[in-house]
Amino acid sequence: MDVDALTQSLQPALDYFAGHPYAGAGAILLAGLLLAWLTAALTGIILRSITRRTRGHTDDLILAALRGPLFWTVTLVALLAAILQLQPADGIARAWRAGTWTLLILIWSFFVLRLTRILLNAFSRRATASSVIRPQTLPLFTNLSVVLVMGAAIYLVFSVWHIDMTAWLASAGILGIAVGFAAKDTLANLFSGVFILADAPYKIGDYVVLDNGERGKITHIGIRSTRLLTRDDVEVTIPNAIMGNTRITNESGGPHEKFRIRVKIGVAYGSDIDQVRDLLLRIAGQDTEVCSDPEPRVRFRSFGPSSLDLELLCWVENPELRGRVVDTLNTAIYKGFQDAGITIPFAQQDIYIKELPPRAM
Repeated sequence: MDVDALTQSLQPALDYFAGHPYAGAGAILLAGLLLAWLTAALTGIILRSITRRTRGHTDDLILAALRGPLFWTVTLVALLAAILQLQPADGIARAWRAGTWTLLILIWSFFVLRLTRILLNAFSRRATASSVIRPQTLPLFTNLSVVLVMGAAIYLVFSVWHIDMTAWLASAGILGIAVGFAAKDTLANLFSGVFILADAPYKIGDYVVLDNGERGKITHIGIRSTRLLTRDDVEVTIPNAIMGNTRITNESGGPHEKFRIRVKIGVAYGSDIDQVRDLLLRIAGQDTEVCSDPEPRVRFRSFGPSSLDLELLCWVENPELRGRVVDTLNTAIYKGFQDAGITIPFAQQDIYIKELPPRAM
């Protein structure tokens, strides 16, 4: 941006204010404000005519975010040109130039951040199973964009003020090594959090089982830790370094969220297997919380020591229903077997006395 060239191009008009620098500066500022308003208005009209032909609100959000930076860019350039028209001292002029550039860098940096967030949200909403940007990885890319844009903005601001970055970068490197040794556990959690967000082994709302047998719903996935709400309604905060290095069973994973439950039942030898099978399927079919697709099924597993061992397999919509449905099915099976006269054997021991001692007789 060559403000001097802009001022020289306006010099024929400024000759009318010869001998009145403040009047000339005011004229430049007023002309700049008018041009800024016209630029924002015309940009809005042109882009609105284009966005009307498209579907969705992403382009409207981009348009709304663009008008502010355009207006303030033209306004700040006009303000700088007005200040330079007053012919201040060289030090003051350099400070005004650097200050104007700093404000412009910050304004457009925040615009880039807003634009990046809009685009990432749009990509996340349209994501497929194979997409890199998904709702699970959205926080990762959002935080990464903030770091990159702000890092570039800081570098540009330092360059505008002619500050040598070499010493700062060297100091930052030494400080980074010291912080890395002092906070290695925290950094391990941070890196594990990044990998969890990128790999997405689970998402918010999933039911998972940890290595220690603890089971619950994922309520929050952060950069440092993951929160798990157990079946006792107790929230457990687990560092991501542990979550990233342990075996996790995601009961909500797979092609669908449905969860298969198993109800084991033993019947006495001599029972009618076909009758038992039909009764179990009828009981499962009458339960409104048991899925009809996939259909319930019964498997004859083994000949036990004192029973014929069968297993009723059926599905529920999500793992949260497992305990309640198993309770309902067990109750219905016990009552149904009683009504049908089907015996459920239980472990027992019979003691036979061959003969009594002589004194006892």
